[in-house]
Amino acid sequence: MKVSINSVHFKADSKLEQFIEKKVGKLSGLYEDVIGSEITLKLDKAETRENKIAEIRVQIPGYDLYAKKQSNSFEEATDTAVSALKKQLEKHKGKFKK
Repeated sequence: MKVSINSVHFKADSKLEQFIEKKVGKLSGLYEDVIGSEITLKLDKAETRENKIAEIRVQIPGYDLYAKKQSNSFEEATDTAVSALKKQLEKHKGKFKK
């Protein structure tokens, strides 16, 4: 699975990129037809602590699954987005089993 990470207006360090690739890579184990994924990391302009945004788009044949989460850290936002995508993948797989 091809993983593309884009960070908007900042440079993501290699540890963060490795963490994201590991988490998102687990999605391909759930569903073998995953083509690739695009991750966009942004900083919200709000003055709150929860200003880190992770947007993940997973490409599967015929569909794109999408999750956007905001949290205190990019790792936490990625975790919650990946868990939301796991639910979407399970639901998608269930449609084709019937």
